[in-house]
Amino acid sequence: MTQSQMTDTIAIGKILVTGAAGFIGFHLTKRLLNDGYQVYGIDNLNDYYDVNLKQARLLQLQGHDRFEFQQMDLSDRTAMLTLFETQQFEAVVNLAAQAGVRYSLENPWAYIDSNVTGFVNLLEGCRKQPIKHLVFASSSSVYGANIKVPFATSDTVDYPVSLYAATKKSNELMAHTYSHLYGIPTTGLRFFTVYGEWGRPDMAYFKFVKAITEDKSIDVYNFGDMSRDFTYIDDIIEGVVRVLQNPPSQLATDLNTNACYRIYNIGNHNPVKLTDFISAIETTLGQTAKKRFLPMQPGDVPCTYADVDDLFQDVGFKPTTDIQTGIQKFVDWYLNYYNASFTLPPCQTIAVA
Repeated sequence: MTQSQMTDTIAIGKILVTGAAGFIGFHLTKRLLNDGYQVYGIDNLNDYYDVNLKQARLLQLQGHDRFEFQQMDLSDRTAMLTLFETQQFEAVVNLAAQAGVRYSLENPWAYIDSNVTGFVNLLEGCRKQPIKHLVFASSSSVYGANIKVPFATSDTVDYPVSLYAATKKSNELMAHTYSHLYGIPTTGLRFFTVYGEWGRPDMAYFKFVKAITEDKSIDVYNFGDMSRDFTYIDDIIEGVVRVLQNPPSQLATDLNTNACYRIYNIGNHNPVKLTDFISAIETTLGQTAKKRFLPMQPGDVPCTYADVDDLFQDVGFKPTTDIQTGIQKFVDWYLNYYNASFTLPPCQTIAVA
């Protein structure tokens, strides 16, 4: 049986999760362990943001007897080949990447090492050890400055506006090639502005809450004239798990390809204006933010908006968590984790246009 014929549901087995100490990787690992899977997690624990936060996430996982962790960098070819030679993975979820649009302007090599070289090393591992499904994180950033909304996976994505986006688009191309050549069932997921507990400190919502609780100003880019399809972490994880359990069959297409390959958006299908998002945070905290309105940053885009019809049609799921609920959960976690001496107001209804 070739890998392209392996389209059965993923059984309870060992899953490799790369970026297991990261925001999404941590939440996915926790969910898979709770669902009965064995999880082998790897992460290079780089210092792009607070390593202590990454370590704290790992501490939440290390009590599980079905979890094994190894500090490893995807760009280390020898280590990656050894990993696949010594372990028997049923499926792989690649969440490890150098993240951040703006940081790609400062340190482009970090993106090439992790997102390009590292991804090829991962693909080579999957080629040499037959797996039932490779799921990898792409990004809504691949849509660039697309003005047609909502963004659909059938849209042309040939004009990225940041190096980060270009590396994610390259991942999609390389993954399709390996799926076509070697019959690896593969699914790419374009995530839309993920937020929630244990999130990344470089993300705007995290910075906003931190600044407001410390009575500092926040930077509002493009003078607030932006909108994002904010997607709560639990919705992202539910989508990943459902996709993971349903490897694609041969691609239904008129193109000359044998690839078992799919791309999905995972977004809330409900873009929220940045000013309304900030208002939701202000209402939750009961404090008005001090705002510095600034021009658009290089590499940024004015709007993201996910078409998730394909996701719903194929796996029966689309995100549903509203901003009010998601922000409240994040703020509760933030104040508890950082022991912030900040008093929340009584529960209020947050109106988001």
